[in-house]
Amino acid sequence: MQSRAHEFKQRSATALLDPELKRAMGKAKGGFQQKRRNAVDALPEFEALRQAAREIKEHTLHNLDFYLERYERAVQSAGGQVHWASTTQEAREIILEICRNAGAKRVTKGKSMVGEEMGINEALEQAGFEPVETDLGEYIIQLAKEPPSHIIAPAVHKTKDQITDLFHAHHQKYGLTDRVTEVPAIVNEARTVLREKFLSAEVGITGANFLIAETGSSIIVTNEGNGDLTNTLPRVHIVTAGIEKVVPTLEDVSTILRLLARSATGQEMSVYTTLSTGPKRKEDLDGPGEYHVVLLDNGRSQMLGNEFHEMLRCIRCGACMNHCPVYQSVGGHAYGWVYPGPMGSVLTPLMVGLDKSFDLPNACTLNGRCKEVCPMSIPLPDMLRKLRQRGHEQRLTPFRARAALGLWAYFAKRPRLYQLATRLGMAVLGSLGKRRGRFRRLPFAGGWTDARDLPAPQGVTFQTAFRKRGSQK
Repeated sequence: MQSRAHEFKQRSATALLDPELKRAMGKAKGGFQQKRRNAVDALPEFEALRQAAREIKEHTLHNLDFYLERYERAVQSAGGQVHWASTTQEAREIILEICRNAGAKRVTKGKSMVGEEMGINEALEQAGFEPVETDLGEYIIQLAKEPPSHIIAPAVHKTKDQITDLFHAHHQKYGLTDRVTEVPAIVNEARTVLREKFLSAEVGITGANFLIAETGSSIIVTNEGNGDLTNTLPRVHIVTAGIEKVVPTLEDVSTILRLLARSATGQEMSVYTTLSTGPKRKEDLDGPGEYHVVLLDNGRSQMLGNEFHEMLRCIRCGACMNHCPVYQSVGGHAYGWVYPGPMGSVLTPLMVGLDKSFDLPNACTLNGRCKEVCPMSIPLPDMLRKLRQRGHEQRLTPFRARAALGLWAYFAKRPRLYQLATRLGMAVLGSLGKRRGRFRRLPFAGGWTDARDLPAPQGVTFQTAFRKRGSQK
């Protein structure tokens, strides 16, 4: 999938004026945040689990080569095959070859962010296969010909009325001519259409929330059960995953699972937690005849041991974006690539290039909520600051911003001059804005005043006001 993250400013400006998006995002925000809060408050050992999970992932990442090789041996022992892909192009070629060898026409897919990263749907279509998304949210956006706007709720930007219109336009060819408007009826209509797709697909592709080194198992966590149908009914099952998804043992993954659903959707556990280990055995009642795992690097190994190493702990729960004021205002599509929100503002520059996505880390308010709610304690604000620094060093920052920062630095390095300038500035602005209490327009502040009024300062600096307040006690 080609990144369009460089269009962030334009896309976000459009998103801010979209009333339907605002309504959909406003409804989702409260649900995600309150449910997570309730789930965490009900688990006294949440912080202890958080620390344990962090240690598990850090241990794994420091020994990643060992655990990946152990995982590969376990998969092979179970009768499966592991394929290594350095780039998304290599991953696409591997998957297409497996589909050709299977004589496939239709490919069902469970939700997979690494599959989105690979751009596998487009590749399958161009090669003559029919990819069918089976997660309800992914199915909705596939019909709409849109990318996901959230990593766990791909269609969170859609309202119920928009989904009704979409289904009515696409499902009449299946004999479903009634315009359904209630959620249960909408879900049942999707189920009716997808049932035949499940039964006729030759290949099923799923992602993996975790890969277990000791058993060679892949784990998917879903609320719909579509992943189970995708990995058991077709003759061939393909698992797509990033190399950082490996975890040493089943006991280790049980610790992280107690954090995942609580952080993502506010559930104690998702409805389905499914383990797949190799192809169907003689005694099995169902399952695929072939089991393949495609492990993608795509820049992940370059992050090991450097200043962005901790980003590899991410378990893709979406908690950071659920609590991000920027994401909640503009939605996921404004970010222009697979991963939106705070985690995407770190990953996209690292994977597609900072020069193509410099606006993303600069859009962050650095309020710190993403770090606060991250179940893996990833210091996202620190990484965003590092990316901003890199961009400044690479002269990606616009000239006016660099000049303004240089001017501020000149004064900041000279405290007496800085205090004199700020006192003068506050006095002037305080006097000019005293009557109305705000500025509708202000030179060099168009980025603020174009969208909102700027409150007039009180006429004195913070230091002066603080000293005065202290002297009055």
